[in-house]
Amino acid sequence: MSDMRAIIAESPDVLAWREVDDLQPAPGEVLIRVVAAGVNRADLLQAAGLYPPPPGASDTLGLEVSGVIAAVGDEVSDWTIGQQVCALLAGGGYAEYVAVPAPQVLPIPDGVDLVDAAGLPEVACTVWSNLVLTAGLSEGQLLLMHGGASGIGTHAIQVARQLGAWVAVTAGSEAKLAFCRELGAEITVNYRDEDFVARVREAGGADVILDIMGAAYLDRNVDALANDGRLVIIGMQGGVKGELNIGKLITKRARVIGTAVRGRPVDGPHGKGVIVDAVTTSVWPMVGDGRIKPVIGARLPIEQAAEAHRMLSAGEVTGKVVLTV
Repeated sequence: MSDMRAIIAESPDVLAWREVDDLQPAPGEVLIRVVAAGVNRADLLQAAGLYPPPPGASDTLGLEVSGVIAAVGDEVSDWTIGQQVCALLAGGGYAEYVAVPAPQVLPIPDGVDLVDAAGLPEVACTVWSNLVLTAGLSEGQLLLMHGGASGIGTHAIQVARQLGAWVAVTAGSEAKLAFCRELGAEITVNYRDEDFVARVREAGGADVILDIMGAAYLDRNVDALANDGRLVIIGMQGGVKGELNIGKLITKRARVIGTAVRGRPVDGPHGKGVIVDAVTTSVWPMVGDGRIKPVIGARLPIEQAAEAHRMLSAGEVTGKVVLTV
């Protein structure tokens, strides 16, 4: 294979599409010719120098792709050249090709466009691993999802409703809240002028909170929890240091959990392979029959990656942004 092209982050605002060294799959890896790459806030943080990739991962941005298998390494038996797939990555997706461990590769769900499939692996693995494998969300419980109109939020609403849970969301505009209601959210709160704690406590408190804000919402999230509630923090848009009232936590028998998917090992009981298997088994059938729909808010050529980052940072998109290669 000749040299390929990839996005090089020269600065947070300068993302250049340039030639880089080509790739070959290592033993246990699959080489994917990328058709599209999903955009995530982690990519914005990495471009700004605030979120380095895990040791051994590619320095190139991009945590999820869809495409066609171009080659397979030794010790790979489940995938063959020419298959259309999507994949969860630790990095490397903003490129013409990416090498990924075989356990992190997923089939394309029935009925999903190959480009749109690029916006599924990261949100599906994040939502299922946190709501189900970590927090144990179940029928009749109440989920509070901050950032309900985001890629993770729009997917989490649908998954929670399929589990039989109730859903409350926060978002910053009436248009976004209306979209969340269309997806199944029963309680919608404009965080700019409403108190989500009061609204959620009226409903008895949240059994699970999936939080992207971190420090800024820590105390109020604990206030919004029901007894035995679980606060799962997956983002730090509101800062990294907050004050935690242990007395409130003990009184409610509540738990605060910080977690991420990117830095996990491939194998092991909490590894990416286990999450990917669970998503393929449990979530993909719901996507395939239309109970859960990918929400793609924008598609841009990969040469416009900087504009995609600007749109995501400015909150201009409902759902996911994907870059086409």
